[in-house]
Amino acid sequence: MVPQQTGSRKRKAPVVEAGAGSSSSQSLATAGQGEGILLPKKQKGLAERRSVVYYLKSREVCAGGCANLLGFEGELRSYAVQRLPELLTERQLALGTLNKVFASQWLNARQVVCGTKCNTLFVVDVQTGHITHIPLMQDRVPGLARAEMASGIHAIQLNPSKTLLATGGENPNSLAVYQLPTLDPVCLGDQHGHKDWIFSIAWMNDTVAVSGSRDGTMALWQVDPDMFSGSTGWDNDGRLPAYAHIHPRDVEVIPRASTNPGNRKVRALAFSGKNQELGAVSLDGYFHLWKARNNLFRLLSIRLPYCRENVCLTYCDDLSLYAVGSQSHVSFLDPRQRQQNIRPLCSREGGTGVRSLSFYQHIVTVGTGHSSLLFYDIRAQKFLEERSVPSLDSFPGPAGRKLKLTCGRGWLNHDELWVNYFGGIEEFPNALYTHCYNWPEMKLFVAGGPLPSGLHGNYAGLWS
Repeated sequence: MVPQQTGSRKRKAPVVEAGAGSSSSQSLATAGQGEGILLPKKQKGLAERRSVVYYLKSREVCAGGCANLLGFEGELRSYAVQRLPELLTERQLALGTLNKVFASQWLNARQVVCGTKCNTLFVVDVQTGHITHIPLMQDRVPGLARAEMASGIHAIQLNPSKTLLATGGENPNSLAVYQLPTLDPVCLGDQHGHKDWIFSIAWMNDTVAVSGSRDGTMALWQVDPDMFSGSTGWDNDGRLPAYAHIHPRDVEVIPRASTNPGNRKVRALAFSGKNQELGAVSLDGYFHLWKARNNLFRLLSIRLPYCRENVCLTYCDDLSLYAVGSQSHVSFLDPRQRQQNIRPLCSREGGTGVRSLSFYQHIVTVGTGHSSLLFYDIRAQKFLEERSVPSLDSFPGPAGRKLKLTCGRGWLNHDELWVNYFGGIEEFPNALYTHCYNWPEMKLFVAGGPLPSGLHGNYAGLWS
């Protein structure tokens, strides 16, 4: 991959952390009447430090410094992350007749906020299944939004302190910001912003967000804290408390590629908190790196190795690595390295594409267009495998088969289009457009709907 344009500033090459394998040792010294094997004092001290009892005592008093404890806890967490997928079981959630869930985020331990193709913003309680609809903010001139409403809500993002939520408005070209946990409206970016649907949103900090649009532009928005200090007014029809109408601080156009100049739609964004940089993927097959402060400054553009349907992007701070999902591959990019050392992975799920991606430590979760979730270990550069237990006396070992979680049927509308164009097929695989983890409680929310644009249906499931 050859950079199309490179910034002039110099950067240090990042250090990729190699995951330390977990190790254990057992003390052979036996307390009591001199029974067992006695260890020298130095060796005995090492054995004690590696014991679980020593770890638990040290955790109480933080003896000997906390660095070793954090390392031990990190190994435990890494092991849990790798073993969790094979332990997950599905419980489907009924969403009624809503059409295709495109975006989701956990609000708390039991509530997930979602956005759909039918332009519905709602909160679902994963324990009870109860759904609460959230009113959408309207443009100052609402009549202009009617023709755009069929595109839906493609992005939902919480700011770092989880006090604000950014998503689309009734007009999907506008950026709507709600206050958390009340979901009261704060402001709507409907002035001098995007001229087409917002596909992706990323927060730079608690009050600055960037949106990427189908019109080939990126907009930087500043949310003034005074906007949500407490408003008592209401809008004209009395549905929502009054909210501000804002315009972006900066709007930048994605550079036009010579190979596909008419398809520079900004499809996905991902922010690097470590480097304070923003990655963007456009449908013309390019990755763009930006510096976002008071305005947007493009550092470089890179041609992607797989250029069809690049629709999702995620970033791992631990590894300083971006992952881009395309029609059949996930490509890994370190913008600071001219030569990429991590080979792309192939999903091989019937050519239906990678529809959602997430990074947690060294595991990449891949949501496909064929109702399945895959899990890739970036350190080992291979997919996680199923485990088999040949006998009661043996430990589980790799079975040689790729670990794949297959999601349920969901709901499909049996309308005329389904009958006439799809032959009345009863089961249709769902594209998993969104997934999000609740790591403290080891839960995974997954949602989507049928992949063909004309079909109307939905899927949502809680894996725990």
